[in-house]
Amino acid sequence: MQRRRFLKGAVAVGVVGAAAGTLAAPAIAQGKRELKMVTTWPKNFPGLGTTANRLAKTITDLSEGALTVKVFAAGELVPAFESFDAVSSGTADMYHAAEYYWQGKSKAFNFFTAVPFGMTAAELDAWIHHGGAQKLWDDLSAGFNIKPFVAGNTGVQMGGWFRKEVNTLEDWKGLKFRMPGLGGEVLRRLGAAAVNLPGGEIFPALQSGAIDGTEWVGPWNDLAFGFYKVAKFYYYPGFHEPGSALSLGINKKLWDSLSPSHKRMLETVAAADNNLTLAEFNARNNDALETLKKKHNVQLRKFSDTIIKAIGEISGQVVAEAGKGDAITEKVYASFMDFRRKAIAWSHLAEQAYGNARSLPFRYGG
Repeated sequence: MQRRRFLKGAVAVGVVGAAAGTLAAPAIAQGKRELKMVTTWPKNFPGLGTTANRLAKTITDLSEGALTVKVFAAGELVPAFESFDAVSSGTADMYHAAEYYWQGKSKAFNFFTAVPFGMTAAELDAWIHHGGAQKLWDDLSAGFNIKPFVAGNTGVQMGGWFRKEVNTLEDWKGLKFRMPGLGGEVLRRLGAAAVNLPGGEIFPALQSGAIDGTEWVGPWNDLAFGFYKVAKFYYYPGFHEPGSALSLGINKKLWDSLSPSHKRMLETVAAADNNLTLAEFNARNNDALETLKKKHNVQLRKFSDTIIKAIGEISGQVVAEAGKGDAITEKVYASFMDFRRKAIAWSHLAEQAYGNARSLPFRYGG
């Protein structure tokens, strides 16, 4: 596992001089702008907190310090789940987070992180960049004075950590489990008591018994949090987050003040880090899983087909209900479902078919 030290990065973004004086949030000195990035992650946390740090440093390097971005981890400037409001109001200038944390503002935000049995990382990227979703996301977030970008992905997540085995649907009843987004609502309908907690609060809650289990991301991140010290049963697959996008949200008044070249730079940096983050998770997860199994005696378990089928049916109901409401939410849902159908059709012939072929018992290599 690699931890990157906290970077006092700076993001350079072109500024329209006349508009700069009207912006309350960034401090401006000698033609340079100091910006605050708030995150929902623990300080320097591998793959999440470090991605926020890397974003700041990369934009700094490209802009030669025209903007200085200081990264504030969860709780340092505002609590994790108040990051959205801080950027919306201008208390902070940008956030690095996951959009489903804002579902209290609009259920439509869920679709730009992950929904149960939704799209994989590659499929979600295709929808956002080439399926019309960025425009829908822009319209949704503009109502809250935010300009959003996809800026990372964890890939398919694990099903979570449990103190006891989960073999039947009855085993979910009364289970106190940490799961955010629409996945939490699915578990509630199974009879579980689903709660949402920011990352830094999960281990203490698990250790104290306030919760019976939790999901977070996958082996690399879960090893770093030390969940194996309290729970030994590690389940897969993670139905709730098949490709969880991380987001960079920028105060829209700030965004509107930037030059076209600097806007393009931010778009490019976000897209690059989206790819780098997914690659890092894919590179680290298997080694971390081996460590969990061999060094910490974690027991890997697969949810039964009966459980998965029941979760799938409930998931479809929950996602459909989330797609009802105002006009923008219904547009997001319709677009998501249409693209999901296309993605599944291609996946059957491409990644899924290739994965099945590669798993056949033939000799390969020496």
